[in-house]
Amino acid sequence: MSRFTAVRVFDFRFPTSSTLSGSDAMNPDPDYSSAYVEVHTDADDGIKGVGFVFTIGRGNDVVCRAIESMGGRLVGMEVEPLLDDMKKAWDLFVHDSQLRWLGPEKGVEHMAIGAVLSALWDVKARRAGKPLWRLLAEMEPEELVSTLDFRYLSDALRPEEAVEILRAGRKGKEARIRHLLETGYPGYSTAAGWLGYSDEKMVALAREESRVKGFRQIKLKVGQDVDDDLRRLALAREAIGPDVRLAVDANQVWDVPEAIEWINRFHEFDLAWVEEPTSPDDVIGHATIARAINPIPVATGEQMQSRIMFKQYLQANAFGIMQVDATRVAGPQEIVLEYLLARKFNKPVCPHAGGVGLCEAVCHFAMFDYVAVSGTTEGRMIEYVDNQHEHFVHPTEIRNGNYVAPTAPGNGTEMTLETAEKYLYKG
Repeated sequence: MSRFTAVRVFDFRFPTSSTLSGSDAMNPDPDYSSAYVEVHTDADDGIKGVGFVFTIGRGNDVVCRAIESMGGRLVGMEVEPLLDDMKKAWDLFVHDSQLRWLGPEKGVEHMAIGAVLSALWDVKARRAGKPLWRLLAEMEPEELVSTLDFRYLSDALRPEEAVEILRAGRKGKEARIRHLLETGYPGYSTAAGWLGYSDEKMVALAREESRVKGFRQIKLKVGQDVDDDLRRLALAREAIGPDVRLAVDANQVWDVPEAIEWINRFHEFDLAWVEEPTSPDDVIGHATIARAINPIPVATGEQMQSRIMFKQYLQANAFGIMQVDATRVAGPQEIVLEYLLARKFNKPVCPHAGGVGLCEAVCHFAMFDYVAVSGTTEGRMIEYVDNQHEHFVHPTEIRNGNYVAPTAPGNGTEMTLETAEKYLYKG
């Protein structure tokens, strides 16, 4: 029996604000950052687990302290009882009443819990010798469902329904695994879309991402000035042609009536979706917008803080495209629940990515969904931006606009500390 011996936290901050990479209407000067955690054991295999929370700068001050405050609980505990019963690991943190009081089940503490739970799943996957997507997809339905927390979800999804979804996902699973390994999973690019970019840079990147790299969708940020948005959208549509999808992202900048008025001026551009038109907490507002801008779909979810929010959005039919983020909620178990909810309500999921480690992390859940839950990539794709991938042991690889399926054991988010240490924040 092995024990946890240390939980180490690193505060990495990359000065992306200097190039305006990541800039949008709500976040004009982001410094892409990672509150990164390593979980060590005394096992002879030398395996460590890693997890992280993505922020855009000074938020790391708070998140790193939160991870440190709870990570210490692991030190001295036996490893195998938690890895064999991941629901026990979930309960240890999520149902700690003193931590839960700060949410409940949302906010900084919930995200920090997600980093620690991700590190534990990383250990579990590494010990199994499988990438996380394959570990999850090949678990017995009853075993995977036993790790999940259905509290507050029984009016939308019950454990026995989740088991049935996963049992149905067995049909054709091996063929989907082969297809995934041969072809990959569709991606889309946000590289051209940052609001701080000149028209010339945006157009050049839009052409490169679609014509050279093979992405079948690009996304632009909008929401500062409607006339500027209309001009940029016209330039982008001309650059990529009629056959490449074009989406927009407002990053929550509008009130509901403003969103409706603004978006309804975009219909001529045949948009794939409009993302985050208003507050991520406003279920009714999103439903109102969705009805008023039809047929442009609403996409949202990257800043929804819990499975309960996703349940409500789905029940209210408040979006057409569901998005998830690998570090916004409490780790792999909650993300698996989000995908099961999406399957129950027949909504496609297009994950948020692009920030430090997000591409590396979230592709595992999209691939798990394809193999074991939805069984399709129709209308589904993963966001991609070429940011900081060089600092990862197994960086995301794109081929013909598709994410190459990871094959290395673990969750894919281990960083090469030798190259990242120059970005270690020292206060």
